[in-house]
Amino acid sequence: MVKVDLNCDMGESFGLYQLGNDEEMMKYISSANIACGFHGGDPQVMRKSVELAKKYGVAIGAHPGFPDLLGFGRRHMAATPSEIKDYVTYQVGALREFATAFGLKLQHCKPHGALYMYAMEDEQVARIILEAIAEVDSDMAVYAMNHSAVVEAGKKVGIRVVKEVYSDREHTATGSIVLTRVGTSIDDYVKMADRVVRMVKEGKVLAHTGEDISLKAETVCIHGDTPGAPHLAKAIVEALKAENIKIAPIHDVLSSRA
Repeated sequence: MVKVDLNCDMGESFGLYQLGNDEEMMKYISSANIACGFHGGDPQVMRKSVELAKKYGVAIGAHPGFPDLLGFGRRHMAATPSEIKDYVTYQVGALREFATAFGLKLQHCKPHGALYMYAMEDEQVARIILEAIAEVDSDMAVYAMNHSAVVEAGKKVGIRVVKEVYSDREHTATGSIVLTRVGTSIDDYVKMADRVVRMVKEGKVLAHTGEDISLKAETVCIHGDTPGAPHLAKAIVEALKAENIKIAPIHDVLSSRA
């Protein structure tokens, strides 16, 4: 049976600010990327997010970003490699302790926003992030886009890199993503779900410029703050099940392909 992981960015609320629909999304996904307080989240939200993941049997991973609450971590920040390494170590370590309190381990790490994109393009940044993760727990996997600098850096550092595709963003001809949504209407859930099925089964997707490109879909991201995200998640789950594709945490997906 073909297996695929469904992941979602979560725990990005903080203080009085509520973002996403975390508990509803937990019903559909297999892995949660939990914010660690820099771009979103706070200690109370981190604890609640881990608690929700345990309740729904969802694997958890750290979602570290630049220290940029005002810009939601989507603005590039000038930082030295050592500063970036410390940002990642600090955030992953904080979430790890909340996980430990609930008898859980971190399954993976997925950098957020500008930090994620920076690592995709810069091998030095990719390597320093992976080194930080390896020092915390070398068994953790790292989520990254196809054809990114992280893929090559992972081979050198010895960290398993999971190739990620997106359900609610358009892909470019290089396998990256278009950060501003274009193309398929956000409420055309069936068409978006069918695109996910094709990525998983055939390793193909139509880029926003019209080319049919190849990529590997080990995990599929659904953004929790996408309008109608729970409806999209439900449509994707139903479409995958109709094709006899099992939704499972990434450690199960990887073990089935070993």
